[in-house]
Amino acid sequence: MIDIKLLQHLETFLTDRRKEKFVKILSQRTKHFTVATEDVYQLHNTSAVMRSCDVFGIQELHIIEEQNSKDIDREIAMGAQKWVDLKRYNSVNDTIKGLKANGYQIVATTPHEKDSVLSEFDVTKKSCFFFGRETEGLSQEVIGEADCFLKIPMVGFTESLNISVSAAIILHDVTTKLKASDVAWQLSEEEQLEKRIDWCKKTIKSYDQVIERFYEDQ
Repeated sequence: MIDIKLLQHLETFLTDRRKEKFVKILSQRTKHFTVATEDVYQLHNTSAVMRSCDVFGIQELHIIEEQNSKDIDREIAMGAQKWVDLKRYNSVNDTIKGLKANGYQIVATTPHEKDSVLSEFDVTKKSCFFFGRETEGLSQEVIGEADCFLKIPMVGFTESLNISVSAAIILHDVTTKLKASDVAWQLSEEEQLEKRIDWCKKTIKSYDQVIERFYEDQ
């Protein structure tokens, strides 16, 4: 249950412009699509993917770190780490199991499998887009558990794109089509209220003291 009085109190510490921006941005957020990166080596690639998630309204990013574990590059993420929910894992299988339990189909993004090209992708299905390592691509565990494969049509000599570029292209395409569809893609009212409280926490200085004083006065 969301503490509405707490939210209202916290938002008194925000400017009207910031409050309006939170509401506007949250109205465009979705969990219908999510993204997972698997053991991406270059830190700037993961950070750039997070930035793309924020830009295209993807609320959650799943980072699998069986081999490579690094912190998000704040300069490249451009603050996106504050607004996108980052979920970290050290097991590919556990990640996939959890996503499937939450109703997501596993979409392996790879140019090497024949299945669905981007223009034909069915946006009505709740999906997690998996992006693999820079050189090796996705692991056999992901390939084996994938519900479908997705590729970006390419007509040049190069057979692949940088992971962050691929993520941006795919997310732009699928979110544009999703928002033009009849799918109920937005966050629930409760989820939006939860994020407003969370974003207040990440915005307000001395947040802990503000919370303490609020409950003392109740």
